[in-house]
Amino acid sequence: ITVVAIFQAKPGKEAELKMALISLVAPTRKEAGCINYDLHASPEDPAKFLFHENWASKTHLDAHLQSAHIKALLPRMDELCVGFPDIAVWGKIV
Repeated sequence: ITVVAIFQAKPGKEAELKMALISLVAPTRKEAGCINYDLHASPEDPAKFLFHENWASKTHLDAHLQSAHIKALLPRMDELCVGFPDIAVWGKIV
């Protein structure tokens, strides 16, 4: 399962959102089923961030979404982002 999640920081919250997202990387990479969990920044827009994730199964992704570090960030989305992240889930064909 591949996930692409795009975050747009509110003006003035770019550095705070970046640090909050970076804090998710280490614990997530230790989770069962995590193949990769990579954070990217837009070279054109310093307020835009993207996670590219690959999970061994939907069950592993679902467990990740229930993890303490993800649940701790969710209440901060209104404070840090212009809206809820744009999240797309993809299934590998070949």
